[in-house]
Amino acid sequence: MESPIIYLATDHAGLELKNTVRDWLIEEGYVVEDCGAHVYDDKDDYPDYIHLAARAVAADPISRKAIIFGGSGQGEAMQANRYQKVRAAVYYGGPDEIITLSRQHNDANVLSIGARFVTINKAKEAIWTWLHSESLTDDKYQRRNIKLDRLINNDDKSK
Repeated sequence: MESPIIYLATDHAGLELKNTVRDWLIEEGYVVEDCGAHVYDDKDDYPDYIHLAARAVAADPISRKAIIFGGSGQGEAMQANRYQKVRAAVYYGGPDEIITLSRQHNDANVLSIGARFVTINKAKEAIWTWLHSESLTDDKYQRRNIKLDRLINNDDKSK
């Protein structure tokens, strides 16, 4: 399988981590699109950047993924999850199994990292695990993921 295009986005809180991850992913051979922020501005707002990455993933959720950054990663994931077919998981430390399960069970295509809670090395480990974990194809996981997309449009036929 060809490597996905990876979209990156952050506000000021994750700028340094995003830039380091961007350079590392490019060195690893990934195609990376940087949606910003590009300069430090402590008055910037994460939705201005996160929506660009989430919209790109929503347009092609199979061949695109995003890694987004913020202070906690929570608000960033909330913004990303407003788009149909975007499934953002939050990571701010803890066991890597959380990362693996987000891919296996939920087919997460966006990883939201709480930059204030992880080191650069821990973020790289989590990203590497996430990028190399595959979605499980068991009926129950597929059924649930389809419901996530249908229910956002209030389509009760998915029950």
